[in-house]
Amino acid sequence: MATTQISDIIEPSAFTRYITQNTMERTALVASGIVVPNDVINAQLAVGAHAFNVPFWRDLPNDEANTVSDDPDELAVPRKIQAGKQVVRKSYLHQSWAAMNLASELAGADALVRIQERVRAYWERQMQRRLVSTLNGVIASNVANDSGDMILDISAETGNAALFSPEAVIDAAGTLGDAMGDVVGIAMHSDLYRRALKADLIEFVQPSNGSMRLPTYRGLAVVSDDGMPVVGGVYTCALFGAGAVGYGLTAPSIAAGTEVENKPSAGNGGGQQVLHSRVNLAVHPLGFQWIEGSIAGESPTIAELGAAAHWARVVERKATGLAFLKCK
Repeated sequence: MATTQISDIIEPSAFTRYITQNTMERTALVASGIVVPNDVINAQLAVGAHAFNVPFWRDLPNDEANTVSDDPDELAVPRKIQAGKQVVRKSYLHQSWAAMNLASELAGADALVRIQERVRAYWERQMQRRLVSTLNGVIASNVANDSGDMILDISAETGNAALFSPEAVIDAAGTLGDAMGDVVGIAMHSDLYRRALKADLIEFVQPSNGSMRLPTYRGLAVVSDDGMPVVGGVYTCALFGAGAVGYGLTAPSIAAGTEVENKPSAGNGGGQQVLHSRVNLAVHPLGFQWIEGSIAGESPTIAELGAAAHWARVVERKATGLAFLKCK
């Protein structure tokens, strides 16, 4: 009797294209404009090296303009424009899932079919977790190196003044100065999201691309994630300007992005099927650079992305497109 194999369910190269092209199209992060695909990052993921530089021009300095004269010997001194660089760290990632053929036989349904259906969602969650940890690293770096100028902390206030509220969100956005109007999204712990739902402050909108409806908080797209820091009852929320985070996601250039492994002898001959999935990924907050330091492996773990020592701001504060709120 013929047995359905995973190779009958998916064609590996087509499945890899599906993962890399569609993984981010339907997530709240992209639909909200918080995270945007970056062609430079995507191109660099296909070449060697652990990290790469993205040069950029800084804005013109705000020096006072010259007052002109009719003295031919009074010469204007030109100002200069300066360049900077952001260092983007790549991550080379893999995950695999296995199922025994006998288990699928007894269940009456192929477990690998279900695995295949959920691979894209898995990489979506992984990217979101890596983003949240990166934000934790940016926060820690900001406290350590820039006097916490990206953070509004109301947690020490008394009563309602310490609580998450629309007013607190506005004040946190205000740390961006005249760029506060660029804020389009907010990431919060599910405790705060649930509280906002109960207060009837969450509305749902349908994006034009037809993807899932997005929750919004006073017009800001909401990303609810329990990876957002909460310590001793103090919650940290992140506010994003449009395009505050760039990303790239590609298949590996050498190893197969999707690989099927069959183990006929496993289970005393019953057989086992394994689906391997590999991606090259970079998620980078614009205006910051990665500092390599010490990491355990060839790519940073989620925990390592959250370390202050790995991040440094390389632009002026209001050019980052990020702000943070600490509250209860």
